[in-house]
Amino acid sequence: MKRTFVLITTVFAAILIGNKCFAQEDELVRVFRWYNPEDNEYVTVADGEYQDGQMMNWKWKDKTLLFSAYRTPGPDRVAVYAWYNPVTKDHASITGEEYTDDQMLKMGYSAKHLQFYALVRRGPNTVSVYRWRVSKHKDWVTVPEQGDTDAYYKKGYHNKTFQFYAILRADEAALYNQL
Repeated sequence: MKRTFVLITTVFAAILIGNKCFAQEDELVRVFRWYNPEDNEYVTVADGEYQDGQMMNWKWKDKTLLFSAYRTPGPDRVAVYAWYNPVTKDHASITGEEYTDDQMLKMGYSAKHLQFYALVRRGPNTVSVYRWRVSKHKDWVTVPEQGDTDAYYKKGYHNKTFQFYAILRADEAALYNQL
């Protein structure tokens, strides 16, 4: 009887610990950038926001992993929303603290939806994320600090603005969350 109790307790504890690790990993979402050569446009897309087949059908190419973020709200996190401007065909990822909904609507953006939650403070395993703007196309692109900023600069993106902090490598995030 005592051995059975110990065995059941051990199995139950292993399940609880496994579920806790899974929950930390499941809470993270990978964030990608896609490029549309027809419109010379970039878009930031969280994993699961659209299916890859949809993106390719809509003529988006060059899927590139940017960083990881959180699926759920939490302390020191800010919501990041996707906006679309049908006139300029611009897609923008904007935190809830950068512009009000009214300001975005006045700039011609609509179709707001939640993408992910980002960090407001730098921590271990984080990367600064900036928004670059090119005024002639009225286009915004989200670029992490380790991104190829020279390529965007050459394409006319100059107005660099800090947005938030993201997780650089999701595979190590569970380790940093335990510290």
